[in-house]
Amino acid sequence: MKTDAFALRHIGPNENDLQHMLKTIGVESIEQLIYETLPDDIRLKDPLNLDPAMTEYEFANHIQLLGNKNKVFQSYIGLGYHPTIVPAVIQRNILENPGWYTAYTPYQAEIAQGRLEAILNFQTMVIELTGMEIANASLLDEATAAAEAMTLLFDVRTREQKKNNIHKFFVSEELLPQTLSVLQTRSTPIGIELIVGNHQEFDFSEDFFGAILQYPGKFGQVYDYANFIAKANEKEIKVAVAADILSLAKLTPPGEMGAAVVLGTTQRFGIPLGYGGPHAAYFATKDEYKRSMPGRIIGVTVDSDGNRALRMALQTREQHIKRDKATSNICTAQVLLSVMAGMYAIYHGPKGLQYIANQVHASAATLANELEKLGFKQTNTAFFDTIVVKADANKIKEIAEQNEVNFYYIDANRVSISLNETTSVADLNTIIGIFAFAKETQTTPISNLTETNHFPENLKRTSPFLQHEVFNKYHSETALMRYIKMLERKDLALNHSMISLGSCTMKLNAAAEMLPLSNPQWNNIHPFAPLNQTEGYQKNVVQARTTVERNNWVYWNYFTTQFRCARGICRLNGNSCLSSIAR
Repeated sequence: MKTDAFALRHIGPNENDLQHMLKTIGVESIEQLIYETLPDDIRLKDPLNLDPAMTEYEFANHIQLLGNKNKVFQSYIGLGYHPTIVPAVIQRNILENPGWYTAYTPYQAEIAQGRLEAILNFQTMVIELTGMEIANASLLDEATAAAEAMTLLFDVRTREQKKNNIHKFFVSEELLPQTLSVLQTRSTPIGIELIVGNHQEFDFSEDFFGAILQYPGKFGQVYDYANFIAKANEKEIKVAVAADILSLAKLTPPGEMGAAVVLGTTQRFGIPLGYGGPHAAYFATKDEYKRSMPGRIIGVTVDSDGNRALRMALQTREQHIKRDKATSNICTAQVLLSVMAGMYAIYHGPKGLQYIANQVHASAATLANELEKLGFKQTNTAFFDTIVVKADANKIKEIAEQNEVNFYYIDANRVSISLNETTSVADLNTIIGIFAFAKETQTTPISNLTETNHFPENLKRTSPFLQHEVFNKYHSETALMRYIKMLERKDLALNHSMISLGSCTMKLNAAAEMLPLSNPQWNNIHPFAPLNQTEGYQKNVVQARTTVERNNWVYWNYFTTQFRCARGICRLNGNSCLSSIAR
């Protein structure tokens, strides 16, 4: 027996098992089974042209060498993706734990009470941070969530709007480019006309049923949308806001401004960059719109003995309700990633999230001040974490890449810099040094951050959030580890038993295929990083030599791209913009 064979160790069955199975179904061989199952005219006549399979050990070495081709620079590109710190207790006990990553979508509530509680925590986190009334159990990504918001607002048009076929949807030019790309794809089949423009010049015509705004804007400018939303509501134009969830620890939540939908990504809550995904989206709205809400909602009920129980309370897919009542084709809730994001909020609690948000904002404020001292103009009048600097972009880029730093280059004269949770004072000194070198001048290293707010006082958050006990109880590693284990014991996953229901999720991925997820050479790459920094990712799946390698690349294509490239690769200033397209 070849004990190093991947198929034997992971896929199975062995030869004895195979003979027993063949006998049970009444055939002599696999060949006979195929002959009796597949029509002869569609069967492949020749064997697949495959090289001998790698062993798991050979594959581990191979994927490491491939990962080494990727260059991990400090990333300040932003555009909805930010380096983050994954708490070790969450990485080890959830991301790397088959008790969590092999569990099936929780359709069977009685064997999924742990996951359901973790998702309920996620929903509660989203509701309180956004200031909305109801939230779902996550969606595929921010771009998909925006498309679902557009669809929801289209579905809940007034009777008069439907009668008059009002089908225009306003899209702020501040929206993230990958989100706009998905809106363009998803609007066409259902007859929605997108109008992209400056929200400050919007005329609030009755020809529109809805609008979507970005908070903060794609290059970091923080706008006060309260007046826009109020005027829109007067005209029966419902507004969705795509909001940076970490900023909501400091900024007034859109729900308090009157938004109909608030959406975004939870990637900033302890989820690696992963070259663009997956990252659980959040989606929150008003209670009156829950019947049009995409995805599913976890709710609290009581069982037959009167005990507290959790279940999926609402689903709006055609698989679960009458097709003509279905409002969404979304089946993918990023359960593993939403669990991680929810645990991140539990681990840090409200004070911890405020501290992180304050540090990120202080880093941006400090950098803006120091660059202005060097003679550079910073153009954002209000910001949370992103500044825009007037400078020779080509010159800055050359110096930055020599220092293994990536900024976003808006055009030849503007550089966008997004700070994040991982940014240290030493990192800020590196950035300042890059700009000083471009000016051919010297600078004195900083040692402290500037503690001032760079946004209007009326946009400062005053409402409390994360007040529930669960967000104020498990702040030590041991406490959170025990809580995670307590929930895990309530679930059925592959570490307990085979899961007969369904065939999707990550339950069929071997440990050898999962290990690279914790490797920074794979999980710490920004999706808009220059292609010459991502050579490991550029390897064509068609060139994969073995079964295990093919399996791994199929998985990686799913895990890191979330069906990206359904519309091809678009280009943003020479960088690859790999949009997430839901199918």
